[in-house]
Amino acid sequence: MTEETYTPPAVWTWEQGNGGQFASINRPVSGATHDKELPVGDHALQLYSMGTPNGQKVTILLEELLEAGHTAADYDAWLIKIGDGDQFGSGFVDINPNSKIPALLDRSNGQRVFESGSILTYLAEKFGAFLPTDAGARAEVFNWLFWQMGAGPYVGGGFGHFFAYAPEKIQYAIDRFTMETKRQLHVLDTNLADRKFVAGNDYSIADMAIYPWYGALVEGRLYSGSAEFLNVTEYKNVLRWAADLAARPAVKRGSIVNRTAEGALPERHSAADFAPLGL
Repeated sequence: MTEETYTPPAVWTWEQGNGGQFASINRPVSGATHDKELPVGDHALQLYSMGTPNGQKVTILLEELLEAGHTAADYDAWLIKIGDGDQFGSGFVDINPNSKIPALLDRSNGQRVFESGSILTYLAEKFGAFLPTDAGARAEVFNWLFWQMGAGPYVGGGFGHFFAYAPEKIQYAIDRFTMETKRQLHVLDTNLADRKFVAGNDYSIADMAIYPWYGALVEGRLYSGSAEFLNVTEYKNVLRWAADLAARPAVKRGSIVNRTAEGALPERHSAADFAPLGL
């Protein structure tokens, strides 16, 4: 890295290793790099994931479904170590050709499902829960689900990357994505001013999609130092909503699945797996 002004070449050439902390998992082509079958557990639902915010969306929903009495939502959650390149194994690519977590295989019908928003919708429809049947209420849930899917990369790949992970601090990039992140927080805060949950008075997959990113952001768990930097105390409605969700037993469980930190659960195969953690 130099302080000289960068002039793009006529044709870009990939420099392997260039890209900061996550350079090893990024490449300009798709497809499998090696043959590797995925493990399969006893349940119909097989989740291959990692406990990033996108992964947590799905495990929170699965735990909420079980909490609500949908016993057929029991699942095996296998840890995909993206830093080791597990997502480029042939078995994973068969389920998600985009090589991103989370990925779900429903063995009851052979259906593969990838992209977190698609998985949330699939499971909500399969079990008839956390997604309204009324057309208007359903559209409002999708408004916010797709808001997160479209807006979230500006927080993660934009603000988070340049604030926390980039090999050098670039003020222009940090300023640009900080402004956008604060704008999004204001959008969410304004929406929650007269609503208990994101899409209205009922808890939905929209809340489950948004909480692991924006809830964790205002709670100071997403990027070290970012809560103070963003002055999240401005967003009182988001803070209230995040605290309400954080207190839910299913959210507590779903937020630690496929994580390797102390007090987390690298893999989940039954409800009993949470017992040693007091959950």
